[in-house]
Amino acid sequence: MSTPVDDPLSRERSHLAASRSALRAMREDVEALDISDVTANWVNAEVLAHQIEERVKALADLSDTPLFFGRLDYLHAPGAEAAEGAEGERPQPEAAYQTLHIGRRHVHDADGDPMVIDWRAPVSQPFYRASKKDPMGVALRRRFGYTGGDLTAYEDEHLSDPAEAARTSRLLQQEIERPRVGPMRDIVATIQPEQDEIVRSGLSGTVCVQGGPGTGKTAVGLHRVAFLLYAHRERLARTGTLVIGPNRSFLHYIEQVLPALGELTVQQATVEDLVAHVEIKGTDDATAAVVKGDARMARVLRRALYSHVSMPTEPVVVVRGSRRWRVAAYELEDIVRQLLDRDIRYGAAREALPQRVAHAVLVQMERSGEAPDDRVQDAVARNTAVKAVWPAVDPAKLVLRLLSDADFLAEHAAGILDEEEQKAVLWAKPARSVKSAQWSAADAVLVDEATDLIQRTHSLGHVVLDEAQDLSPMQYRAVGRRCTTGSATVLGDLAQGTTPWATRDWQEALAHLGKRDAVIEELTAGFRVPTDVITYASRLLPHIAPGLTPVVSIRENPGHFEVRNVTATADVVGACRESLRHEGSTGLIAADARAPELARALTEAGIPYLGPGEETTRETRLTLVPASLAKGLEYDYVVLDEPRAVVDGEPDERTGLRRLYVALTRAVSGLIVTHAAGLPPQLASP
Repeated sequence: MSTPVDDPLSRERSHLAASRSALRAMREDVEALDISDVTANWVNAEVLAHQIEERVKALADLSDTPLFFGRLDYLHAPGAEAAEGAEGERPQPEAAYQTLHIGRRHVHDADGDPMVIDWRAPVSQPFYRASKKDPMGVALRRRFGYTGGDLTAYEDEHLSDPAEAARTSRLLQQEIERPRVGPMRDIVATIQPEQDEIVRSGLSGTVCVQGGPGTGKTAVGLHRVAFLLYAHRERLARTGTLVIGPNRSFLHYIEQVLPALGELTVQQATVEDLVAHVEIKGTDDATAAVVKGDARMARVLRRALYSHVSMPTEPVVVVRGSRRWRVAAYELEDIVRQLLDRDIRYGAAREALPQRVAHAVLVQMERSGEAPDDRVQDAVARNTAVKAVWPAVDPAKLVLRLLSDADFLAEHAAGILDEEEQKAVLWAKPARSVKSAQWSAADAVLVDEATDLIQRTHSLGHVVLDEAQDLSPMQYRAVGRRCTTGSATVLGDLAQGTTPWATRDWQEALAHLGKRDAVIEELTAGFRVPTDVITYASRLLPHIAPGLTPVVSIRENPGHFEVRNVTATADVVGACRESLRHEGSTGLIAADARAPELARALTEAGIPYLGPGEETTRETRLTLVPASLAKGLEYDYVVLDEPRAVVDGEPDERTGLRRLYVALTRAVSGLIVTHAAGLPPQLASP
């Protein structure tokens, strides 16, 4: 049967097909570029070829996702100033059009006329912020439902029509609650007004987002990067952008979000990756790790480093031909003190010292009528007396000595660390060399601090720091060094801090990061976690983060929630089978110590499963997740095994309860809590 010509959905499908063809033509135009006559040398040719390759990748058409997810019909054509393109690009002609399709990237036809408007363009903003109270000049907002890459439904809101009542978008709810298989998806179709405000905040300012489970803080941070790359592409192309996550599993989970938005240049790393000056082979107990992660260690390191500078007691003599030029010890001391007072990096000051001394010699020579040359400075730089005043220091060897030599540590930690703290950080068995040392993750951060004291760390244009609540003050300093001249987006939840040094206050954390003026935003609307689940998990908040605003779920679907008293591991496996009957992914979360037993039970039951970070498929949708790796991950359905074991697996009750809070809030559609032992009393009804 033929489809009526005036069927809106048919017209939209036709526009989608035409847009896909236009995008394909854009990609083919880039692929056809001939650069043989525009490059001066092979280096330029390689650079340009790489840029073209990246551009082709950015223009890829994702077959399982439509090019647009919404449409705006303006009452009047938007002003031309609203349609300016990204930094470094020519203004786009969107402003001439009253009907605009909003999508993940800009698409234009052969004449340059827009067919899809990038969601980041200023003219797209009303799609996220317009309302019945403030239509922002929009007559109609249309949302699309889709399956795979095909449009299947649409929904209209006549924002400027007073006769139409405001209502919750059914398609928006469906998209939020849509089952997920595989890595994290973008949220461009579902960004809420309060999220959009953070996403579109300027490049110059640092933003800290406190957000409970399911509030979308990670997605907001990633979409802010995408927005900044759109608005300040040239600047960030020069300075670089970086996303920092808590572990490799988490980074793998989020790694497809930015490429899906056409952004391929953002680097990803863990804090351990950033500070990989030494090979991490060992671990610290909680007491040692807390002291090593304390910001006071920066003062200890600084003292230890500058203790290598010695005041000269002898003059420096430079021989040039038959003449000897002498710089008195008091003059040398004055030069050294000036460099110390300037508070520049140790290495920069060391390089400046022979230049200053050479200058003093050159002045003497000029006064005597001599004609000085560069050989004077070379001679001073080689002078052993000058080198001895400000010797070279290896940062790893400096930290090695601090952690191995009790007397050296005591000398430079006096008045900063007490005796017990000094004992805590000293190695029981001093290492013989940097290579043989059993460096811990906290030690590597100390080496990074020492490295920066000697030579400035390269700063990026923008850094996103996710799950920030688990960082120590010294780790914050390490991240802050990577954006001293740039800005940051800090994401976290104080209630989910599960390290002994977990952040208790964002202002304090931002001070360690070097961003005291950052704006702190709080997200409390829950889009991912069902009402019954978040209500149950929030029973823990008074015990783990008193005063923190609980998340309020805005989901219309309450989800499935059940607490079961079981008698055997087979019952846990049975709960997994039940969850797998539903569409989407399932996570079995358990205390780390119980994971091997559950793995054997799943294997014996013939249920295939994956580990965290491995991508689920339609055939294998169950992931076995040790509780220590659950943070930041989401599953449609979760089976949580033995809450008390999760709590008992941590060094103290508060940390254990926080770990449990994380585990309880990983479910998007349903949660089954299974327990043979009693539940923690904090989960009792309030």
